[in-house]
Amino acid sequence: MGMSIPQYLGQMDIRKGVVGLATGAGFIYLLYKAIKAGIKCQPPLCTASPICIARECTGPRERALPQEAPAPEASSVGGPKGLAVERERHGRDSGELRRLLNSLEYKQDEYAKSMILHSITRCVYLLEAEASSCTADDISLVGSMLDDKDNSVKIQALNTLKAFSGIRKFRLKIQEHTIKVLELISTIWDSELHVAGLRLLNSLPLPDYVHPQLRRVMPALMEILQSNYILAQVQAIRLLSYLAQKNDLLYDILNCQVHSNFLNLFQSTQPGSLLFEVLVFAERLSEGRNSPHYRAVKWHYNEQSLHEALFGDESRLADRLLALVIHPEEEVQIQACKVIVSLQCSQDVGVRPSSCRPSHSYFNSGENN
Repeated sequence: MGMSIPQYLGQMDIRKGVVGLATGAGFIYLLYKAIKAGIKCQPPLCTASPICIARECTGPRERALPQEAPAPEASSVGGPKGLAVERERHGRDSGELRRLLNSLEYKQDEYAKSMILHSITRCVYLLEAEASSCTADDISLVGSMLDDKDNSVKIQALNTLKAFSGIRKFRLKIQEHTIKVLELISTIWDSELHVAGLRLLNSLPLPDYVHPQLRRVMPALMEILQSNYILAQVQAIRLLSYLAQKNDLLYDILNCQVHSNFLNLFQSTQPGSLLFEVLVFAERLSEGRNSPHYRAVKWHYNEQSLHEALFGDESRLADRLLALVIHPEEEVQIQACKVIVSLQCSQDVGVRPSSCRPSHSYFNSGENN
């Protein structure tokens, strides 16, 4: 049987020789920082500042991974983009973005369409005034490229929509393509497409009417999370963390089937950026299942579910979390402590145990031995 977090902490001197950290001032300090940080421990969300725009980080759930900054380059239509930027700085419309959008309307081969969309994306980031003067018809034109048979065109179209999503007036129009984007990332196994599609979804508020489609693609999102492509994993976990805060989707996430080695995502050898996001996800799931709304129902989970992997009595999540308390990256340490506190709270409030098997939470098991 597993042991409670307090019992694990009490035996860290025997098992790992770090009692000074686990039960002493070091651990207390981390818990203090975790509580003090609260929700502020997440890196600041991006603003409309030129630096954020240049980093292509404009979405409500975008955080940490550095993005490629648009750089002036030679355009196939209308000369160097650096000159177009200079003209806009002096209040003159270069016409560069409009020429590119017009050229997209003509019949082009896949390579040409892909290159034009790539150039449009850069122009949207660099030529703010010209991008803001675009129309809903322009968004529809770019969105129509999602139906192209070539994956590279789809990817560039997703990147272009992501760029336009930084302009508030276009977000509702871009939302109309949400279901199509969900369809693409759930039916095409292409890591670059996953990254582009998920980054777009993470840049938008997702309306309630797409929740049925989100339920259908949940297994695909969980598969992307368990893939070995860090960029796609980080974007998938950010979306799942956002969806975990939706009352009507929480059970679908917790009951989603995962691989038997799911807890490998919590190993200290994982990149710090991924570990942080996985820990945020675990905290939100724990908080969600602690809520009175969720505890009012006796839920049933399958044996291979995410719930059993994280919160079942056979789970080894406690071991993973305690190892992360001494992770070299402080934000990972703090987030691991926050998950520990959240899980201990679930014991205190008496969360209903899983009905998958006649057992109880491993946070209670040690007290009953």
